[in-house]
Amino acid sequence: MDTGTGLVERAGGLGEVARRRAADAEERRRLTPDVVAGVLESGFARHFVPVGFGGAGGTFREFADAVAVVAEGCAAAAWCASVASSLARVAAFLPAQGQAEVWAEGADAFVVGSLSPAGRAAAAPGGWRVSGSWACVSGVDFSDWVVVCAALPGQAGARLFALPRGAYAVKDTWSASGMRGTGSNTVVVDDVFVPESRSVDRQRLSDGPAVPIQAVNGLSCAPAALGAARGALRLWTGDTARRLARGAGKAGGPGPSLGTYEAALARSSGEIDAAALLLERAASVADDRGARITQEEVARNVRDYALSSELLVNAVNRMFATAGTSGQSLESPLQRAWRDVNSIATHIALTFDPAAVLFAARPFALEAAA
Repeated sequence: MDTGTGLVERAGGLGEVARRRAADAEERRRLTPDVVAGVLESGFARHFVPVGFGGAGGTFREFADAVAVVAEGCAAAAWCASVASSLARVAAFLPAQGQAEVWAEGADAFVVGSLSPAGRAAAAPGGWRVSGSWACVSGVDFSDWVVVCAALPGQAGARLFALPRGAYAVKDTWSASGMRGTGSNTVVVDDVFVPESRSVDRQRLSDGPAVPIQAVNGLSCAPAALGAARGALRLWTGDTARRLARGAGKAGGPGPSLGTYEAALARSSGEIDAAALLLERAASVADDRGARITQEEVARNVRDYALSSELLVNAVNRMFATAGTSGQSLESPLQRAWRDVNSIATHIALTFDPAAVLFAARPFALEAAA
């Protein structure tokens, strides 16, 4: 693990607090305030903030490792920690004056947002007037800033806009079977003026002077699934071992046989390890190559995010299927991890068919993947 800024070590403590509060987060449909405070105190928000504004200048490898550590305790907390890092990185594409406004009170500002062009913007003297509604904005109830994306009438492309708390409303719309604690509610903006300094062409995320977003977008999602699967493996192994010790594996008894348990353990743990290796390579390529990353490497990363997601879903589904009736209890953290991993896997950044099309389109894709 990359421990350059100490984020991974601090994530361990946060993960333990988040584990104890996970049931509360599910019931509230948002994180508890102490967990949000822990996300910020641990350094997730400042991880990708430019050093000139007090940021840590952290790496993708350390970020991914830390998110996975938190997710072993609570995938929803890890997801919001990932948002705090990833949307701060997006805000760093703003003009310098806009960055100074976002981090005027320190590098731990909690930035959330949506990069989908669900809004509309019209040019105005000195900036833009923005309106729209953006669903599934995780952590928004505790946010200091939001970055939203809007289309421009009569023009191709879209722009990003940073708005401070008070310039947007939050509509309580989040009700999902998985990742319930993320509080992924809807942001509403009603004809708000945004100065030019807090706006940037969305294309800059792809062709600006940094790692293109396509190369790391899946890295903002998959590590939470990895950590949740690791937590599920720990829970499942302990519970299954206890049932076997009580004789559950005897002929005619409830639960898996020894052979079934061993096969499930070997396959699921192997799939989790394989997913971890794919994500480690993707993060390392992003760190090592930066803006020099090739399109072939981008395509491989996108493929690997989707493939790792499939591996993790396979692993948790197998464990859940052999966990017995106790694993399905609402009191069981295992069923929460099962729901969360399957929910994370539906994110567009982790779906396999688009990743496969992108990978196959590169003329030297197979050579690059070798």
